[in-house]
Amino acid sequence: MGKLETIISEHYCFKGLDQNYLDMITEKASDVSFDTGELIFGENEKAEKFYIIQEGIVALETTLAPDRDPITIQMLGEGDILGWGWLFPPYKAHFDSKAVAPTKAVSLDGAFILKKCEEDHDLGYELIKRFAFVMQQRLQAVRLQNPNMYVVKSKSD
Repeated sequence: MGKLETIISEHYCFKGLDQNYLDMITEKASDVSFDTGELIFGENEKAEKFYIIQEGIVALETTLAPDRDPITIQMLGEGDILGWGWLFPPYKAHFDSKAVAPTKAVSLDGAFILKKCEEDHDLGYELIKRFAFVMQQRLQAVRLQNPNMYVVKSKSD
């Protein structure tokens, strides 16, 4: 088994998948790296790829207003999945993602995998169940970063 196959087959989003699915997913996988400060993808960009971070740190950021600095939603590191916008229309990234340290990752072809999920609903169902965990983590991180969450207003305001 090659390095990419091992990384993918042992990752929580893919562990235990049928070998045919793992082979298909690995077929279009590649090693990538990003320098500190490099934008991996921008909010609202077309989402076709996603990543398994092998080493480094990636910040998920969003800008709440044009005159404000972006806020960091979540920091991702080794073993984390970066990107899930490829799963659902309109197939766009939900946040900016920026390497805050030199980062190595496995790049996966989300558009290709989505096409395979449309052809094989068993694969689609398995991946949706697994990626629901990733989406739940992101939603929790957004909730915790919501600045309005810490403002207490009286009911009469």
